[in-house]
Amino acid sequence: MTVPGEYSIKTYRYLRMAMVAMIVLLGAAVVIEWTKTDPRCLQTSISAYYYTPVRAIFVGALITIGVCMVVLKGNTEPEDILLNVSGILAPAVALVPTPGQGTCHSVQVGLGDAAANVSNNMLALFVVGVPCLLLTAVFIIRDRIRQPAGWTPMYVVGLVVAVLIFGGGLAWFLVDRTGFIGHAHYAAAIVMFLCIVAVVVVNAVEFQRKQRKHAVPHSPANRYSVIAVAMVVVPLVMFVCKKIFGWDHAVLWIEGSLIVLFAAFWISQTQELWYDGIRQELPRSQATPSPLGSNARE
Repeated sequence: MTVPGEYSIKTYRYLRMAMVAMIVLLGAAVVIEWTKTDPRCLQTSISAYYYTPVRAIFVGALITIGVCMVVLKGNTEPEDILLNVSGILAPAVALVPTPGQGTCHSVQVGLGDAAANVSNNMLALFVVGVPCLLLTAVFIIRDRIRQPAGWTPMYVVGLVVAVLIFGGGLAWFLVDRTGFIGHAHYAAAIVMFLCIVAVVVVNAVEFQRKQRKHAVPHSPANRYSVIAVAMVVVPLVMFVCKKIFGWDHAVLWIEGSLIVLFAAFWISQTQELWYDGIRQELPRSQATPSPLGSNARE
């Protein structure tokens, strides 16, 4: 007999795997484009591949990843807020192109009116986002009334953060359209990557706390700590190299390394949470049996 909760776990798994698939899809599109140009010729950033035949995959993958980040529930409220912020910003990174078109492309992609594209698509994003935030507020109020025991003020904190980011972006878009088109991509991308790094750091801390609290015999090494350190050290080293040697492609490799490391983190976390969806306080062998039971195992 199929347990109803099994569908939730399966959906959770598929959403997580979809994010990895989108990262692979974007990487494949960039590599395919690179093979059609001089092997020594690379765009100076992944975002600059917007101006190549990669554009459709670039935009679609980032929007999909953003939606998944917002939809998926983090293990803790801080992690959930960070994922939501990253998810809110990902479509902006996709829809507002970097100003630099670069020179490495197999064919010149027609740009049309970039300002008109940004104005139309970002306005559509804001039109969808406002009712989503209002609906979220309704859910928070409803949960406060119906389930006060499980309610936490962090829900309000998360909503406030989302409103500030979304509202700030909307105000910038309406008041200074030229500045928004010229700089919103960089602003959104930097904050998005910082939040992604913070998500990994939070998981490293929480996983270590869980190991120490329960003293699990033969517990696995804290792989999240390794990834978190790499996500901080590798970009810093590349940034220093850029400053010292004038490395033109530093941004490309910084973005690429962060994306690969995030994919490694996401795969690792997916494996850890394969049966539970959310990290449990107790080791699985000691935890109260889940209503999903063994039926959720595939």
